[in-house]
Amino acid sequence: MNKKKLVVMTGAGISAESGINTFRDADGLWEGHNIMEVASPIGWQKNRALVLDFYNKRRKQLLEVQPNAAHYALAALEDDFDVQIITQNVDDLHERAGSTKVLHLHGELLKMRSTLDENYIVECRNDILDGDCCPKKGQLRPHIVWFGEAVPAIEEAIFITETADVVAVIGTSLQVYPAAGLMNYAPSNSPVFYIDPKPASVYGLSNKVEIIPATATLGVPVFIEKLKTL
Repeated sequence: MNKKKLVVMTGAGISAESGINTFRDADGLWEGHNIMEVASPIGWQKNRALVLDFYNKRRKQLLEVQPNAAHYALAALEDDFDVQIITQNVDDLHERAGSTKVLHLHGELLKMRSTLDENYIVECRNDILDGDCCPKKGQLRPHIVWFGEAVPAIEEAIFITETADVVAVIGTSLQVYPAAGLMNYAPSNSPVFYIDPKPASVYGLSNKVEIIPATATLGVPVFIEKLKTL
């Protein structure tokens, strides 16, 4: 029997419970930096060393934290569902928890790419320094989609969402586009579950939307129980 297609869209909230801060946190890792200084092409042109140092610190932090119960619970759902994760997060916590199909909309912190050759993308677990170059002598940069840059994976994400039997949206403020508009591509008869302690208003969907006002680690088990009744 074919498994139902479960599309799970995750945001910063699910990783926050593992100890990864975001720029939306008042005391977060981004504190003291204007977001455009460290996460935009303009910031990169203005102060490359600052941007590299910023992401080097984020990478070091990522390697010190672990997936949480929500990550593991989503991975375990692969026993009963065809689960596709679409994440705005640049960490690898879904993969470490065991999820096998993860699409990163905004890039991956543990990868770097060339500023000269867009096809040169390699693993990165150490610091990137000013002067580190690809074989074609292009400076290496974090493999992150910065503000103002295109989101290359969005078309694939739309295609995946269009095939969903069930959609779950977890730990996102629904403020960052184009990711925030993805649920609009779900088939109209596919139920949508939105898990967040401070859920945003959801407009314009013909789908049945059920809001679970809880953190990811508390809300995902509730969602899993509801899945059993579908």
